[in-house]
Amino acid sequence: MNAVTANAKRASAFLTVFLKEVRENLRDRRTIVTALVTGPLVGPMIFALLLGSMLSRELDKAEQPLHVPVIGAERAPNLIDALKAGGIVPQAAIANPEQAVRRQDTDVVVRIGVLQAAIANPEQAVRRQDTDVVVRIGGNYAESWRKGEPVQVEVIFDSSQRDANTSVERVSRLVEGYARQQGAMRLVARGLSPGTAWPISVARRDQATAQARGVLMFNMLPYFFVITIFLGGMYLAIDLTAGERERQSLEPLFANPVPRWKILAGKLAAICTFSCISLLITLAAFAVLGPFVPVDKLGMELNLGAHFAGTVFLLMLPLVMLIAALQTLVAAFAKSYREAQMYVSLLMFVPIVPSLLMAVFPIKAKAWMYAVPLLGQHLGVMGALRGDGVSLQQVLYCLGGTLAAAVVATLITAHLYRSERLAISG
Repeated sequence: MNAVTANAKRASAFLTVFLKEVRENLRDRRTIVTALVTGPLVGPMIFALLLGSMLSRELDKAEQPLHVPVIGAERAPNLIDALKAGGIVPQAAIANPEQAVRRQDTDVVVRIGVLQAAIANPEQAVRRQDTDVVVRIGGNYAESWRKGEPVQVEVIFDSSQRDANTSVERVSRLVEGYARQQGAMRLVARGLSPGTAWPISVARRDQATAQARGVLMFNMLPYFFVITIFLGGMYLAIDLTAGERERQSLEPLFANPVPRWKILAGKLAAICTFSCISLLITLAAFAVLGPFVPVDKLGMELNLGAHFAGTVFLLMLPLVMLIAALQTLVAAFAKSYREAQMYVSLLMFVPIVPSLLMAVFPIKAKAWMYAVPLLGQHLGVMGALRGDGVSLQQVLYCLGGTLAAAVVATLITAHLYRSERLAISG
């Protein structure tokens, strides 16, 4: 009976601290808005809007008629016809621009101004982003063509402008396709098989699934989940340690005949609760907004439904504990709420490291990598997003490695909580 009574008292102390911290945090509207509204919802909305806008712009450039200034269009009428058949609207130099402007509406006036700049100095026009690409046909095009000699067609662009890549690729593909077609016709005219010029035929067989191709644009998605966990419990972690220390309410709490580790456990449980709620809201937001991202028009697939959300939540659970312990540990070193806010905010840069590493260095995932906190979560989320799934071994590595780090961080924080200096403000 004595053992049962002792266990009940320990559980009661833990539950009392937990309920106290949750109740006090629910009264702070600013914290609630940041932890459960701004962090979980604004991130997915911005991500979906930016991605949807980017995809729509790329689709417009790939499907809509593309206006391209062409220098020397009169020298290659057949090439111009091939560009027109591919959706390119060649814009040649205007003999009398003033008269042409007077005959057109305002939209065309702006376009003609860009055209004249491109025709006068195509290199400068491309660098200034007046136009994405300019085609320049050489002055000896007609003469060299009649002699059967190679002719030069310049495609002028700026490779540093990523927004122009779709337009450049579209124009280059049409010019190269026309060149291959004419080369084959020259061989046929000489009684040779077109295959003579191409003794090797390269067959490209892409093994990537539709969902795997869509992952290329979502490499930063795991970072959103980690930041959501971070924001969900950040203000609570700061307030429960540095905030109470500044308000001088931590010393009376430590004066109670309750072991310090129970107080810490109750505070960590409250932080983890708000972080988990924040993560669940984010997963629900991505599941709702995912179908509105037009990746299907690019032959891709994006599935952020219940199975994906469940996998992510399982992988992130030990990370919730680790981040809560680290936030509490960092906040315990601060003497004021503002100072703790600065320290914990600097800690937010750590979760972005795995996403940056995977974006810059295409590392092939090894089994042991799943045991590394943050990196294991990143690999697991990307595997679930690709549709490959996460094996039981990978899940165990991810959970075990991160949970071990969380235990170590919690023990260090518990040791710091034993210090009497922690309760002294100023």
